[in-house]
Amino acid sequence: MGKTSISIQGGDFLINDRKVYSDLPGSNTRAHGLLMNARLIQGIFDDKTDPDRFNRFGRTFDPDRNTDDLIKALPQWYLYGLRAFTVGLQGGGPCFTTDNKTIDNNPYGPDGQTLDPDYLARLDRLIRAADDLGMVVIVSFFYPGQLPRLKDEQAVISALKSISGFLKAQRYSNILIEVCNEMDMDKRHPVIHDPSEMARLISMTKQLSGGMPVSCSASGGTSFKEVSQASDFILIHGNGCTRQQFANLIRKVRQESGGKPVICNEDSPALGNLQVAFDQHCSWGYYNSITKQEPPADWSITPGQDQFFAWRMARDIGLAVDEIPESDQYKLMGCDLFLDDRQWIRLDALFPELIDYVEFWLDGQLVDISYDEPFMLNQMTNFFQRSWTPAKSGSHWQAHIHLRDGRVLER
Repeated sequence: MGKTSISIQGGDFLINDRKVYSDLPGSNTRAHGLLMNARLIQGIFDDKTDPDRFNRFGRTFDPDRNTDDLIKALPQWYLYGLRAFTVGLQGGGPCFTTDNKTIDNNPYGPDGQTLDPDYLARLDRLIRAADDLGMVVIVSFFYPGQLPRLKDEQAVISALKSISGFLKAQRYSNILIEVCNEMDMDKRHPVIHDPSEMARLISMTKQLSGGMPVSCSASGGTSFKEVSQASDFILIHGNGCTRQQFANLIRKVRQESGGKPVICNEDSPALGNLQVAFDQHCSWGYYNSITKQEPPADWSITPGQDQFFAWRMARDIGLAVDEIPESDQYKLMGCDLFLDDRQWIRLDALFPELIDYVEFWLDGQLVDISYDEPFMLNQMTNFFQRSWTPAKSGSHWQAHIHLRDGRVLER
C-alpha cells in the first residue's frame, strides 16, 4: 500500500478515505468528491520505429526524460487542484503532426505474453511519484491506434492479464484502470469494441488486478449501457460535444449506471465543458492536444490553454487564485509554432463563453472565422484543427475577438 489510496463512495471519489478536496480549508463543497484530471497520455511514450522524428519544436525527445519531466511538473498542477491524470500504455495520438499507424508505441509482445521492462519502469516511476504527491493515475491499457500490434483477440486478453498482474504485484493503491481508450474506435478486435465483450474484460481486469476500480471509455458523446453497468466508475469523453450534448451525456450515463461517479478523462480545451461538468458533479479531464500530446511534450502549465484551465479549476474548487486582468484573458497562440510548412493558430480565452466569434487575419487579410470554442483557425471539431499551410516566418497574425456584449478586442 502507498501513501495515497483511491476509493469510491456512492457518486464520489475519496482519497485516503476523505472526499476529494474536502481536506482543503475553505473549499467549495460542490467540488467535494470530484477528481479533476488531465489527459497526460504520453507520459511513458516511446517510438521504437523512429524516435528521432520527435526531435522537433526546438527540443529533443528521450523517453526517460519525457517521464521525468512529467514528474517534475506534477507538483505545479497539484497546487491548482489537479488530483488525477491519464497515462496510456499505448499512448494516444499524436493526431496533428504524425500518422499514429507509423508509430510503434507498444509495450506488449505480439502475443500479449510479454511486457517491455522499460515501459514498466517508467510507469512505476510515474505512479510512485504521483502517490507521493497525493495524486491518482488513470492507467489506460489499450489504444485503438496501437491495438493492431496485438495479433488476435487471445493476444489482447493475454496482454490484459500481463499488465493487470503487474499492477497487482506492485500493490499500488492510487490507481484507476481504463481498459481501452475509445473502445468503439477499434475495428479489429471484437473483444474490445463489442460492449458485452468489454463488460467481460472489465470484470476480468478487476479480478486480475486485485480489486482495482475499472472502467472503459468510448468516443466523444458515446456510451454503452453494458459497459456502464459493469464498471466501478464511468468514463466518458466530451470530444465534439456542445455544452448541452455533454450535459445530456453525463445525465445518461449516471442514470444507466445507477449513480456511479462519472469522470470525463478526455474532452478538449473547451473550458465551457468544464463548467458543465462542475454543474453536473462530473470530474472533468482537460486535453491539450498540442503541448501535451505531441512529443516532445511540455508538461508544465504553459501560457494560454493550460494557464486558463488551471485557474478555472482552482477557482471552482475554492482555492485562492489571483484575478487575471481582462487584458491577459485572451492569447493568440501558435504564431511561433512551425513544423515543416505547417502552423496551428488559435485564440485561447479564460472565458470562451463570452465570445461570439473570432476572426483570424494574416498580414491584413481575413483568412478564417471561428464560431465555436475553442476558437481555432481551420477548426474541424472542438479538439482538432487543420494546419495552416504554407506557414512563413515573419507573417503577422491577428485575432479580432467579437464578444457577446458587442465589444471587439484585438490580439
